[in-house]
Amino acid sequence: MNQLNAWVLVIGRIMMAVIFVAAGAGKLANFEATQGYMQSMGVPGVLLPLVVLTELGGGLSILLGYKVRITSLLLAGFCLVSGAIFHHNFADQAQVIMFMKNLAMAGGFLMFFVSGAGPISLDAKLAQVPNDV
Repeated sequence: MNQLNAWVLVIGRIMMAVIFVAAGAGKLANFEATQGYMQSMGVPGVLLPLVVLTELGGGLSILLGYKVRITSLLLAGFCLVSGAIFHHNFADQAQVIMFMKNLAMAGGFLMFFVSGAGPISLDAKLAQVPNDV
């Protein structure tokens, strides 16, 4: 892989990770309000810690390039499920846009599933470590 492609993957990972890290941090900062919103949409509020872990953990994993293929599959599924649950009112143009955003992010994660993290990542670094340590 040439150097430009390697850096484009890093930039892409950063761009995909930012929304998840920010969303997870925002949910932590507004925990009770977020739980209330989830419950108003029919999602048990008890799932919020799992959502925060998914967003923060998944976002940081993508950012650092660690376990990117499996994390990308999980986050693609998360985008599709959360889009269907929270942005299903297609009579509201804003909700259509939010749903399409989730769909586009899922597509981006599927591309990371295919490409992997790239050579500038923890995945690449760990692949170089001998297993006989």
